[in-house]
Amino acid sequence: MAEKLNKVFIDVEVDASVAGDTALAAKLEEVCPVNIFKAGSAGVEVVEENLDECVLCKLCLEAAPAGTVHVKKLYDDTELS
Repeated sequence: MAEKLNKVFIDVEVDASVAGDTALAAKLEEVCPVNIFKAGSAGVEVVEENLDECVLCKLCLEAAPAGTVHVKKLYDDTELS
């Protein structure tokens, strides 16, 4: 069986300044249509196996404080804003 590659097309980073915010974690988990975010007991968790499912909808960017969530398109080296 072939190994599934993750994070080939998209990478998502959450700034350390908000990573421990459990309310933000719940909000990100709720708004993301492809389950990239998980609300963990320690705050925001990024579900790496779902990263390449990102549809570039920007809902996470709108839900988080400006500049704290970064969605990077690895295939053209750009970042959503």
